Amino acid sequence: MDLAHILHMNGGDVEETSYAKNSLIQQKVISGAKSSRDKAITNLYCSLYPRRFAVADLGCSSGPNTLLVISEIIKVVEKLCIELNHESPEYDVSLNDLSGNDFNGIFKSLDTFKEKLSNELENKMGPCYFSGVPGSFYGRIFPNESLHLVHSSYSIHWLSKVPNGVNNNKGNIYIANTSPSNVFKAYYEQFRIDFSLFLKCRAKELVEGGCMILTFIGRESDDPLSNGVCYLWELLATALNDMVNQGIIEEETLNTFNLPNYYPSPTEVKLEVLTEGSFVIDQLEILEANKNASVDIDFEMSRLQHIRAGIEPLLTSHFGENVIEDIFNRYKKILSDRISKKRTSTTNLTITLTRKP
Repeated sequence: MDLAHILHMNGGDVEETSYAKNSLIQQKVISGAKSSRDKAITNLYCSLYPRRFAVADLGCSSGPNTLLVISEIIKVVEKLCIELNHESPEYDVSLNDLSGNDFNGIFKSLDTFKEKLSNELENKMGPCYFSGVPGSFYGRIFPNESLHLVHSSYSIHWLSKVPNGVNNNKGNIYIANTSPSNVFKAYYEQFRIDFSLFLKCRAKELVEGGCMILTFIGRESDDPLSNGVCYLWELLATALNDMVNQGIIEEETLNTFNLPNYYPSPTEVKLEVLTEGSFVIDQLEILEANKNASVDIDFEMSRLQHIRAGIEPLLTSHFGENVIEDIFNRYKKILSDRISKKRTSTTNLTITLTRKP
């Protein structure tokens, strides 16, 4: 599976299954991380006072959330400029995602974005330059010491590839209760390789004292199955297994499909940061969505659309376009039945890091 060419959110801004129309969950996660983000931006600006403020959003996707964080970053800096009687800096904003991302949709919205942001600010902001930077963030994508701030939301839990050695994960599409022990180890090892490489690359691209703010799906405990997303993947696997039993999908086709995700624990994240050695951990925050809420069927059904917007291209590439509607119709039925009996919650981690000298 060539993820660099296959993996992307559903494009467009009007289609019912597009990411743009099904990204409310990500928006809530972005809002939940606001206090940590604002604190990190304030500390960064007040330590470096950059005249050219270079920001990169990694895994930017497309839709209403793409420019939301950029807007909030600029607002924090502009407020500080007023308080400190500083001239507004120039903003150099780089939007990164894989080449299949709907960059055209982003570019079409830039004029409206700039006008709206300018109207919301108390003072006249400095010029704001945008560029799209296609490519995997599990590799170098920017020149040495060219960035002050790196932000990424809901992207780091995507691996660079499906782990090696998971061919015996039969009937499953991710880590599950019935997965052999080697599958657990393979997923963790791939996370370690990818996250360490991510840190090494960003350490080269950030200036000394530069900052990273990363938010991604994780888990609170050391149990790899403790995040509710794992249960949602098990339900999708149930739908696919039903289709195998009915002869709609070949068993071998299902057995060769595994998702390129990993949801790390805080311990695992800290260990890789300390082992790689380029960054200081400023803060690691755990946010759990719906932890104390009762079952919300409408929310869970919206999560189905969110899931579809994110993984439909992967499923289409592997199983074929002709079965996609069948897969999601079955998944919706199973999800509606099971979720009314069992509430799920999603653990999100937000970590802020500063590049060492």
